[in-house]
Amino acid sequence: MTAYLSIDDVGMSFNGANGTFVALREINLQIRQGEFVALIGHSGCGKSTLLNIVAGLLRATRGGVLLQGKEVNDPGPDRAVVFQNHSLLPWLTVYGNVRLAVDKVHGRSKSAAERDAWTRHNLALVGMDHALDKRPQEISGGMKQRVGIARALAMEPKVLLLDEPFGALDALTRATLQDTVMELQAKLNNTVIMITHDVDEAVLLSDRVVMMTNGPAATIGEVLDVNLPRPRNRLALAANPDYNQYRQQILEFLYARHRAPAVQAA
Repeated sequence: MTAYLSIDDVGMSFNGANGTFVALREINLQIRQGEFVALIGHSGCGKSTLLNIVAGLLRATRGGVLLQGKEVNDPGPDRAVVFQNHSLLPWLTVYGNVRLAVDKVHGRSKSAAERDAWTRHNLALVGMDHALDKRPQEISGGMKQRVGIARALAMEPKVLLLDEPFGALDALTRATLQDTVMELQAKLNNTVIMITHDVDEAVLLSDRVVMMTNGPAATIGEVLDVNLPRPRNRLALAANPDYNQYRQQILEFLYARHRAPAVQAA
C-alpha cells in the first residue's frame, strides 16, 4: 500500500566558507495516515532540518518528500508547524491569532460566520475559549502553545509537524499538554511528526520512534514500533514492563549505539 507521507532517499547539504556540510543522508521513512511518529536524537543530528524539509521550508539537495503522491517543494496549508517558540503575533488577541490563519486558509471556502465559528471551535478544542480577548503577553507559556496548536489545527492540515513544542515548558504544563495532544490526535486522527529530546514523551505519544544517528551526515539509525494500547495513561504506563522496555531500547541507542551504521561497521 502506498504511504500517506513518503520521505525518499533525502539528503541535505549546506555550502559554507569551509566547504560543504552534509547534514542528512539517505533518509527513508514511510508514514501511514493517522500515525504519530516521534523523531529523537542528540542535538545537531538534523531533526529540525528533516522537519523543515517535510514542511517545505527547505528543499532537499537529494531525494524528496511525497504527500499523498504529490511532491513537497514549498510550504502549504496541508502541513502545519508548531515550533518550540509559540510565534504568536503580540498585537493580536488569542482569537485574532487563530482567526488570521483561518482567514488565510479558508477565506474562499468558508463564510465570515463559518470562519468565526471554526476559530472558536479550535480554541475550544485546546481549552482556550475562555481567553479569546487576551493578548499573548497576558497568558502563560503553556497557554501560548495551546493557541499555537489551535492555530495549526484550524488550518486542517494533512500533517501536523511539532518541533519540540513543549521543550520550554515546566514539567507539569508539559504533561498537561502531552495529554491534550494525545486526546486531540485520538479525536481528529491527525498524522503527526514530532521532534523531541524526551524519551518518556516519545514513548508516551508515539506509534513509532525514529532514532537519528549523530551528525554530520546523520541518518535513521533505528525505528522502534511502540505497541502500547490507546488511550494511554502515564501513571498506568509507569509500571508497564513494555513501556519500560521501549524506554530502555531508546536510551541504549542514544547513549551506546547512536553512531551511523557505516561508522559502527568500520
